[in-house]
Amino acid sequence: MARSWLITGRGVAKKIRNASHCSTHTISELGAEAQMECPNCKHVIDNSDVAIQWPGLPAGVKFDPSDLELLEHLEQKNGLGGSKPHMFIDEFIPTIDNDEGICYSHPENLPGMKKDGTSGHFFHRVSNAYGIGHRKRRKISNCDHIVSVEHVRWHKTGKSKAILDKGVMKGWKKILVLYKSSQRGVKPDKANWVMHQYHLGAEEDEKDGELVVSKISYQFHEKQMDKSETENIDEESDAFAARISPKTPKTNTPQQCRLNNSPCKTEQYVPILQDQVMYIYLMLSLRRMEFQK
Repeated sequence: MARSWLITGRGVAKKIRNASHCSTHTISELGAEAQMECPNCKHVIDNSDVAIQWPGLPAGVKFDPSDLELLEHLEQKNGLGGSKPHMFIDEFIPTIDNDEGICYSHPENLPGMKKDGTSGHFFHRVSNAYGIGHRKRRKISNCDHIVSVEHVRWHKTGKSKAILDKGVMKGWKKILVLYKSSQRGVKPDKANWVMHQYHLGAEEDEKDGELVVSKISYQFHEKQMDKSETENIDEESDAFAARISPKTPKTNTPQQCRLNNSPCKTEQYVPILQDQVMYIYLMLSLRRMEFQK
């Protein structure tokens, strides 16, 4: 198996973009970056002298930077403040070198994009839609078969969000949703593609030709879930509720006495009322007799 990483004098390792090419050539043919010199004995060490391969990232590790971290990567990419981008940043955030920026192709044709809920990050430049005004170009070019029969464009949704770093304005975040229509003049349908676009500066709108960074993902909706999966979830929820929920015994709720048509006025309660009156009369008679004595 061909190695995909080489030791370099500048950093930890350098990735070989064409592993099959490297397997058919010696390491020395790759240039000075494929080797390093011992500072003590001046012995030249190349990758053939290293028995241990550089390990890759373990399964499950995901590149998921925060809003502020994305702006920091963008700041380093622009070289602001003398900063330099991370040596591996191009592996995680590729740059789209095209005048039309992210709109040069449908999002599912962008490099590394998948429909599994993961996000893809890209550096790209924004451009104005027209020669005058500040409206940005967000209509996807008809450069591939997917959008040749559809009109597809990004639409901004909601308000722009200011990104602060310790109370200081760092940049802005916009959320855009992809819409598509079969023909012009027809109300477009909302697609599942969502883009979070970030740019630096205190101004809410990005400038023409400005370098920005975007995070694109394909989001699933509940109605798109498989019916069997939904039924399984419902069954599991019912079973769990049955285990933890106490059962309340059924009881007959007593009827309250109402003013109109009250059961207290029915004939079955007349004898009870007469007995109470007689009892009160007898008690009063006994007290009168005691008083006379």
